[in-house]
Amino acid sequence: MADVELVKKMLREVLTANKSGPGVSLSRLQSEYKDLTGEQIPHKQLGHGNLDALLHSMPSVVRMERNRSGEMVYFASVSGETAHVAKLVARQRTSKKTGRPQMVNCQMRVKPAAPLVLNAKPRTSLRQPDHRGRGVGRGGGSGGGGGGRSGGQHDFRQGRDMRDTQSEGKTNQTPSNLNESAGSGKPKPQHSPKDYNPSSAGGNYSPQQVQGRLREVLNKYSNGFWVSKLPQLYRELYKQDLPSEALKDLEHWTHVCTVEKPCSSNPKELLLYPAKEPTHTQTPSPVPTRVLSPTSAPFTPSTDIKPQSKPPTSPPTTTMSPLPLTPPSTSPSHTASPSTLSPDLKQKLGELLVKYSNGLWAHALPKLYLDTYKTKLPEHVLENLSLLSDFCTVDYPMPDNPKRAILYKRTKEEESCNRRESVEERRAREEVGRRLSSQAVPPLLIPREEYPSVLVVEATNTNGVILRYIGEGYSQAQEALEDEMREFYCCQDNHSRTPLASPTSGQLTAVRAEEEEEILRAQVTEVMTDKVKVYYVDHGFSEVISKVKVFELHNTFFKLPFQATKCKLAGLETFCQEPAVLKKFESMASGKILLAEILEREQTPLVVLYDTSQDDDVNINAACIKALQDKTLASPLQVNSAYMNVAVRSVCSDGTIYCQLPSRGLAKLTEILEKTEAYFHSQVTSEFLVSRPFCGKGCLARYKGKWSRVEITNLHGSRVLDILFIDLGVQASVEVFELREVPSPFLHDLIAIPPQAVKCCLADLAVSGVGSWTPDAVQWLRDAVLNSTDCSMKVHERTQIHICHNMDIYVSVACHPGHFVLQPWRDMYKLVVLMGEMILYYNKTEEKPLKVEKNQIYAAKVENNWHRVLVKGVLTNGLVSVYELDYGKHELVSCTQLRPLIQEFRQLPFQGITAQLAGVKPRQWSEEASIVFRNHVEKKPLVAQLEAVQEAHHPWDRKLTVFLVDTSQEERDIWVHDIMAEFTDELTKEV
Repeated sequence: MADVELVKKMLREVLTANKSGPGVSLSRLQSEYKDLTGEQIPHKQLGHGNLDALLHSMPSVVRMERNRSGEMVYFASVSGETAHVAKLVARQRTSKKTGRPQMVNCQMRVKPAAPLVLNAKPRTSLRQPDHRGRGVGRGGGSGGGGGGRSGGQHDFRQGRDMRDTQSEGKTNQTPSNLNESAGSGKPKPQHSPKDYNPSSAGGNYSPQQVQGRLREVLNKYSNGFWVSKLPQLYRELYKQDLPSEALKDLEHWTHVCTVEKPCSSNPKELLLYPAKEPTHTQTPSPVPTRVLSPTSAPFTPSTDIKPQSKPPTSPPTTTMSPLPLTPPSTSPSHTASPSTLSPDLKQKLGELLVKYSNGLWAHALPKLYLDTYKTKLPEHVLENLSLLSDFCTVDYPMPDNPKRAILYKRTKEEESCNRRESVEERRAREEVGRRLSSQAVPPLLIPREEYPSVLVVEATNTNGVILRYIGEGYSQAQEALEDEMREFYCCQDNHSRTPLASPTSGQLTAVRAEEEEEILRAQVTEVMTDKVKVYYVDHGFSEVISKVKVFELHNTFFKLPFQATKCKLAGLETFCQEPAVLKKFESMASGKILLAEILEREQTPLVVLYDTSQDDDVNINAACIKALQDKTLASPLQVNSAYMNVAVRSVCSDGTIYCQLPSRGLAKLTEILEKTEAYFHSQVTSEFLVSRPFCGKGCLARYKGKWSRVEITNLHGSRVLDILFIDLGVQASVEVFELREVPSPFLHDLIAIPPQAVKCCLADLAVSGVGSWTPDAVQWLRDAVLNSTDCSMKVHERTQIHICHNMDIYVSVACHPGHFVLQPWRDMYKLVVLMGEMILYYNKTEEKPLKVEKNQIYAAKVENNWHRVLVKGVLTNGLVSVYELDYGKHELVSCTQLRPLIQEFRQLPFQGITAQLAGVKPRQWSEEASIVFRNHVEKKPLVAQLEAVQEAHHPWDRKLTVFLVDTSQEERDIWVHDIMAEFTDELTKEV
């Protein structure tokens, strides 16, 4: 019986892909459905006499109309919920609303030399996005929600991991011959900026000549000018066009010019100045400059003295964190401290700060003062840094830690500007800020439903994930509010169109967002000379904007609670800041609409997040926990290897066997569980009862009298639940009081050990068509091997390739975005070696009569190479249609060119993996679009980011949905789905 919901889903996909057209005819609908699924629409299996009757029964999916010629055409129906969520995701036009883009960090390993070498050099890492890159928003994962991946380029800058290259000392092997530097960040140039001459610069481009002319231009325009004006000035002065390569090289010519990027959305808005004169200052002691990081703790005072650089010149900045954080402030003891500094102390402190133009950590000041003047710094100075405001700028790089501050000596101009503001004026301004920040805005209530849909913005800590609720009263109310704000502030005769004269830190304002006509609610967090930093209280991100875009927030717009809120991920409390956890969460959740299971309704609710966009729901919390596993402790599985002392722990009804193999991980697990057993004997175990069970939670349960690791797989009310003993492969149903939390002394060690149960099936054993065994056969196998601890096992083959979230791949065949074949780069050398061995073996064997059968695997000689193939059909003229399982090609060969594929050549999993492009809607791809796609990906090394896996009984029937990224260009990464989306849009416009 066909699955009616699956049919609806596929029909909706076909119709949605054609929503902008004049409708889909019945014949075309049938054709595109078959292209998408490989089957006809099963109207008879669903109980309808014809296709038209089936479509009439699905008004929630299909809408019917007659066109001008009288033909019935079909459109996708739009439900209220689907339309709303689609509109919500569509509004997330930039990362300013969806949070940071997904990060990709794919690493490659050095391969040993192989007989055949491909002429390709993939770069293995995508680049880290800056905060202005486009986000990745995707719907479809929340109660029927829809959406799409945000368009636009994703510019990533991330370091390459070349550890294997360094350790093995091999730099000439093609798969890893990367001209990159080790470590993180951008590769270091191998030459000085003066000699910088990129290989891309061809023709008659002479950097030295351009540099000389540029000096002349800058001497004439010493006050600087826009980079966009440089080509015109160059043409007027030298009657030649400025080489385009020179514009790219400007930032490297620091000895010639200084390039400054103001806070602007336009990447061309760069300012060009003459090169800065080097300054030479003496310091009391040779202390290294340290690069500041908001998330890193400063060094000890004796070594951590100089931060890296001073912020842009500005009057004293007033800094505070977005609500509900509190600004860095002084301690209560300040009231008892002296309110002023002596002139002598001011002079001495000023002399010290002058020597540190890049700034000085405040906590390093006492030792430096003592070393320089041989006297102690008065304690009240550090307790009340505001006393230094007359001659010093105090910056707090970590808002949550007011004890970590950086001091900068002010210029004379800044000091005079500061003196114009009296103490009374400053107090009045601060009082206004406090008053404006405390205006009544109702609190955000947690949705009543148990599984609300949420849009994840970002997470730097899993105990404080920033998200927004989706639905009536939340995202819908927010959209209505922003529509009203746009109408209110765009009204020509409205006095509120006048920008705020003096915005104050903490003030709630209306802000015209960069690059958009949206008016958003925001809180001022920092005031600068002509700009302010604001936090968008409904969207959960910060931005520096011009003061002219900040307006007074009318009282009408204080009624809706702030929509950006936080939640805490259940089960990850102890690992809330682990880099591996945050990286996994970023890749799986940021910018996506997910389903949230609310476990505890506190001020910061405790939740479990699920991605429901695929056939199987993905537990995000559980996936993040698994990211902490140490893969070196996994059970070993090498093809053609034999293992002794294997323990059979479970035999399933389909003949699947779960075994434990002797390994380092199993030995460590046994040791820790023994310690846990002793720990429980010395404690009152009721203290470790599981109080809040949820799916995916890891805990302990007894199996045959001993505590073992389990994962909760299902809940039946509040008492009974299903569990899986992850190291045994045994499923069970228990009551919640039978479970125990993992004691904290053993939690990290147990989390790090991967499950020790290895799933196996017996080789060369035929099973029935549905893949299950008879009860008698299962019972016989259980009686024979179950709980045996001295079995031996030999691994014959591993039927599939351990698919990674991000992989270096090579596209061997590309038909169109809906069908191409990729090969994992990491195993390509193994395939080359295998094919060499097949040539040696089969060229020595004699031809023997062979009965060729359809859907069987053979070795076939194609163009002087031997390939592993699947027979697709046998023709009457002696030819055989075969499919190359490692390359994805279809070929016709003579039946005399086929040989049996021996077991030795079956050990390597088939390398050709069928895939389709993520980020684009399935459709009937035109020949023009197919050519564009083929030119960008075929025969090229790329990075594949996994979106979904469609499993199948045979490995060659499995299909991946992936994003493809071309990382061959130094300047930016090219996301192929963006190219295809732009191309199809252009075609649509032309039609």
